[in-house]
Amino acid sequence: MKMKIKNGRLSPYTKNSIISYGIVIIAFVVVSVLNGMGLVSSTLQGQLVPICAYIIMAVSLNLVVGISGELSLGHAGFMSAGAFTAIVVSGMLEASDMPVIARFAIAVVCGAIVAGVLGFLIGIPVLRLRGDYLAIVTLAFGEIIKNIMNIVYAGVDSHGFHLRANPDLGLEESGRMLLNGPMGATAVQRLSTFTAGFVLVLITLFVVQNIMNSKQGRAIMACRDNRIAAESIGLNVMKYKLMAFTVSAALAGMGGALFGLNFSTLLPIKFNFNTSVLILVFVVLGGLGNIWGSIIAATILTVLPEVLRQFADYRMLAYAIVLILVMIFTYSPKIKNFTQNFMENTFRKKDKKPEAEGGAAV
Repeated sequence: MKMKIKNGRLSPYTKNSIISYGIVIIAFVVVSVLNGMGLVSSTLQGQLVPICAYIIMAVSLNLVVGISGELSLGHAGFMSAGAFTAIVVSGMLEASDMPVIARFAIAVVCGAIVAGVLGFLIGIPVLRLRGDYLAIVTLAFGEIIKNIMNIVYAGVDSHGFHLRANPDLGLEESGRMLLNGPMGATAVQRLSTFTAGFVLVLITLFVVQNIMNSKQGRAIMACRDNRIAAESIGLNVMKYKLMAFTVSAALAGMGGALFGLNFSTLLPIKFNFNTSVLILVFVVLGGLGNIWGSIIAATILTVLPEVLRQFADYRMLAYAIVLILVMIFTYSPKIKNFTQNFMENTFRKKDKKPEAEGGAAV
């Protein structure tokens, strides 16, 4: 991350980057210390990896919705592609003597590549649409991926990898079924850890923040703000929107790989329309284009249903009320002005201290 300083002050992009990295690092240190002291409940421990996965999904979708200005409802499709690809790759490498960390890394990279390729291929025709039409087509893509996974059967034995659209794979007795159609992936070796999730979140932040602060990122935002003006100065709008869409899909595949390797059983129905909407809620609630807002929203809304589980019948009602209240406070002009003034005054004081000390010395 490049530190941009103008007139002795940090640029807004640099401030947001510092805040985003700071939130993630501080949260990881605090949770690790509390977990080492035995103060983290088993329920919260089970939520740590999904929280990291959802943070990756929210930040990556913000690249499309907040930075590029396009509404996508098929992010769960890329997540599922990354999850099941990672499960298959991990299962194929399980018989080798490869270290667990290396096997996890290869599975995550493969999941990101497959999802990125799908994003590129889907983005070529889809990004020619705008508004509601784009949202409808991406929604259809997510449902198509889910239905395809319902008819995919894959396994591995001494003869290699088997992939068919029916359950008769002809596996040996020592063979292993990796994907079992609507039953999904079963007997998955859980490789994901909170530390691995923390590293992948940092990688996601690094990629997204650097794109935002780059020449390409400014071109993407220019296309978002005024498409006609961007085309008039020679910007290839399709190229930059496709770049954001592909990178977002690849990062979603990475988050899906982390999510998929955290459960012993994973069903295709998990990645339905509701999951795409949930990820979009993270982005909208945290603020469009606001990376650290997406991090906070994804964390809170992932933990909140478990916290409210004790209220049983009123859990979802309380969840909806909390969402409404947060939306009101988040988009209230008074709250926005207060937060902006607070941040500006905080950084302004820090920036003025060296100048004051230098003036006194002279």
